[in-house]
Amino acid sequence: MPLRTRFMIYITALLGGLVVLVLFLIEQREVRAIFEEQKDKGILNAEYLVQLNLDPFLLGDDEGVEEDIEGRIDQNLIYVVFYDRNQKPFAANKSIRKYYNIYADSKLDPEVKKGEYFLETKAIPAETNPGRYLRVMEIEVPIYVEGSSTKWGSIKIGLSLEEMRKEERQTRLILILIGCSGLLIGVGGAALMARRITKPLDKLVDGTVKISKGDFSQAIDIDSQDEIGELAQSFNEMSQQLQLTRKRMEAANRRLIQAEKLASIGRISASIAHEIRNPLTSVKLNIQKVAENKGLDHIDKEHLDISQEGIGHIENFIKELLNFTRVSDLELNYFSVEQIVDESIKMIRNTLKLKDVELAKKVQEGLPQVFVDGDKIRQVLLNILHNACEAVDNGGKITISLSLLKGRRGQKVRIRISDNGPGIPIKERENIFEPFYTTKSTGIGLGLANARKIIVQHKGSIRIGENEEPGACFDILIPCEEEK
Repeated sequence: MPLRTRFMIYITALLGGLVVLVLFLIEQREVRAIFEEQKDKGILNAEYLVQLNLDPFLLGDDEGVEEDIEGRIDQNLIYVVFYDRNQKPFAANKSIRKYYNIYADSKLDPEVKKGEYFLETKAIPAETNPGRYLRVMEIEVPIYVEGSSTKWGSIKIGLSLEEMRKEERQTRLILILIGCSGLLIGVGGAALMARRITKPLDKLVDGTVKISKGDFSQAIDIDSQDEIGELAQSFNEMSQQLQLTRKRMEAANRRLIQAEKLASIGRISASIAHEIRNPLTSVKLNIQKVAENKGLDHIDKEHLDISQEGIGHIENFIKELLNFTRVSDLELNYFSVEQIVDESIKMIRNTLKLKDVELAKKVQEGLPQVFVDGDKIRQVLLNILHNACEAVDNGGKITISLSLLKGRRGQKVRIRISDNGPGIPIKERENIFEPFYTTKSTGIGLGLANARKIIVQHKGSIRIGENEEPGACFDILIPCEEEK
């Protein structure tokens, strides 16, 4: 059963029980008040009849008393009986005389005092409707004469309770209407409250279902300031933490796969290099020996020179391959980033002049020193600068920018190298740092892979940046000395 339905059932049952209890207590109080009002009214009527007929009663004029009370009998005053001091009937209306048990029986104690009374409710047959009984409140009060302490008699009257019962029914009806209205209002309020409570819970349930299916980006949009709002905020924080944890796990898995890949490449590369280097050395020595023969003609010598050049390319390939697969220790020290950049520019200056490439440098003032291996960082910069120089046309431009970035994990120096060449296609950006991936006909695809390995060793990062102008852009982030 849904929570909202159960909540409505419980609230309705609670409100219904509460309304019934309150109405019952109010009804009992109102009925008691009506009864007391009727009783007081009856006592006043009895004393009023005594005052009207006191003189004839004291003089023994029973006919005068009966004549007076006979004219006062109506649908509310059913009967009147006067008793003398010996509790014998003195005068009464005619209709009550046939009910001897009412007419002849005085209920007052002979020693009754002034102000006391006797009250009783009973049912008598209705004269106008045979078979129906009329409920009556019977009240009997003593008759005292002012200045005398002797009881002279008593008067008993019978008042119809029909008006009182009618008033009770009206009171009950009003209370029932009030109770039903209150119950409807309460149920409506409970429905609104149930909706207010269960709607955020439904959102939370939907969110947990989506999270269970792996959608950690789910956020609960609840702006209430109560416990439900706190729960939704905690849920959103949990979702963010799960999403962050999954990203970290994916990154860790990628690094693990990359490490396994590099380890495999290293083992294979070392084996290949060993198998190639030994016979290659023998071939190189033999070619050199043959090239020293002075009897060779010009054409044969050119062929030998081409062979030696090819062997040199193979040796360079083996050297780069071994450098990539070999994990070398870093010789760390404090260096100025601008100094490393300037040294790298000097080493590539001749290449830049050959293509008439313009090189611009922008340096932010106050850059801190970094704790790095200067030669390794220089090797990374040279590799990227060589690539940029090959990518731009004659008369192209390369820009190097140095700046300081501040973040939650400390400060980092950013080295940005950008050019105005054709740029890197989007489809190739994911693989640009992978080993042996290259778009150049003469490259072997280890330059950028080796650069990333060196930067990662320094606990930094290298990535393709966003350049405002056309061309390629690389961002190198190196932690400052505070994060060494």
